Amino acid sequence: MTSDLTTKAYQIFEQSIEDYHRFDRVDQPISNPYSGSDIEHLFYLKNWIDTVQWHYEDIIRDPHINPEDALVLKRKIDASNQHRTDLVENLDAFFLNEYKDVEVMKDAQINTESPAWAFDRLSILALKIYHMQEEANRPEASEDHRQACQKKLEVLLEQRTDLMSAIEQLLEDFKSGRKYMKVYKQMKMYNDDDLNPVLREAKKA
Repeated sequence: MTSDLTTKAYQIFEQSIEDYHRFDRVDQPISNPYSGSDIEHLFYLKNWIDTVQWHYEDIIRDPHINPEDALVLKRKIDASNQHRTDLVENLDAFFLNEYKDVEVMKDAQINTESPAWAFDRLSILALKIYHMQEEANRPEASEDHRQACQKKLEVLLEQRTDLMSAIEQLLEDFKSGRKYMKVYKQMKMYNDDDLNPVLREAKKA
């Protein structure tokens, strides 16, 4: 059994993916149906970023892409990666606040992965399932292709069940005090003018 939050998160991820594919354009504006103060808003925004970046990654692999267009797209992917990381940290801030009053057991353990990064994996998995389902049902594809994709889809669906159960267990461990949260920010260096030597030198010019 998965928690209401885990199930709700996955439903929101699916909603975001469906909303994106109504127009299927990387430049389309987001229309987040949830309030900015709600975790649902963060879940929807998180998946929207992932969905747009999924399609950025498709486009940039075009062997005939213009090099100048590829560079512009690479900058967009970099910005998207930073936005994705920022969103994960915002989600973790929500969970830190959610469990701040929990009495932690003396033998409580820290988890190698925070709740937000686990939900990040679930968001990406929702995208894999959506697109593998497309391939398994693509009419112009060969029967061998569709069957191979159907087998991969079945594995992804099993992985979804396992991941949602694992997230549920992690949340229950936090609620009960069996585990405690300790979050480290990513501290990415390549986007920082003071930490990336190339950007530091460019700033001096």
